[in-house]
Amino acid sequence: MGQTTAAGPGSGGPAGPDSAGPDSAGPDSAGPDSAETEKDRVVELLGSEWSIIISLLAGLDDAAWSRPALPGWDVHDVLAHLIGTERTLAGEQHPDPADIDAGRHVRNAIGKANEAWVLALRDRPHASLLDDFRSVTAHRLASLRAMSPEEFNAPSWTPAGQATYARFMRIRIFDCWMHEQDIRTAVGIPDNEDGAAAEEALDEVVEALGYIVGKRGRAPDGSSILIRLTGPLQRDLPVVVDGRARVVAAIDGEPTASLALPSSLFFRLAGGREDAEAALGGIELGGDSGLAHQLATNLAYTI
Repeated sequence: MGQTTAAGPGSGGPAGPDSAGPDSAGPDSAGPDSAETEKDRVVELLGSEWSIIISLLAGLDDAAWSRPALPGWDVHDVLAHLIGTERTLAGEQHPDPADIDAGRHVRNAIGKANEAWVLALRDRPHASLLDDFRSVTAHRLASLRAMSPEEFNAPSWTPAGQATYARFMRIRIFDCWMHEQDIRTAVGIPDNEDGAAAEEALDEVVEALGYIVGKRGRAPDGSSILIRLTGPLQRDLPVVVDGRARVVAAIDGEPTASLALPSSLFFRLAGGREDAEAALGGIELGGDSGLAHQLATNLAYTI
């Protein structure tokens, strides 16, 4: 639960053989002009998200930096994790995860690699750590802007399986925005729960929605599910199960089961930040109550 990385269990990630994302071609398949426009959109949105995190942290006192944000991590540690990821992507030497004594919140190899960076930077003064984040994100932003659309859309490993570097950077927006929200929750400064970065983060969850509904929620074949987000982001997320669970444009007739909940709660549940049973009071269950309950308590999918 400590780390937010968009991947399901196993090597196939969330979009495995029994699940699928929306019935549409992704932006990575666009033509040359569209590819450059999409590349610029993703890069500038990621840069904007980094700037928001810098502004948020610049206003915190020492006590706020030490507030728990995730199991095993305080606010300082969350930023150390973000720095470590960007340093790794910039080609810097990764601390050896074999040398660390990971806590119970570390559950897999990716989590242990994340923890190695967190522990390596834990004693760094808060102000120096923020300077480190400014430096690495400025370097990364310059590198991303310099990439050609062909380089940006080249095949690449991602935390969600083999895809493209562009997809990886969209996952970075998701990860950074989710951790911004972790920090905001820890320090009691809510904001930025809608807008472009939040929409991009939601799109990333939608990519995994077939996995969430079909594998995690065990929705039966022939069923249809509607997840309705009531705000700050408002969106209907319809899913049908016909051999595999997949997101569709709309459901014919009434769904087999439905959930209605705020987008902020949906993100926290999908990210494993909230106890699902305790959160049921904030979710309106509809249709087959047993299936709706099963889905509502199995939304978590991140590492």
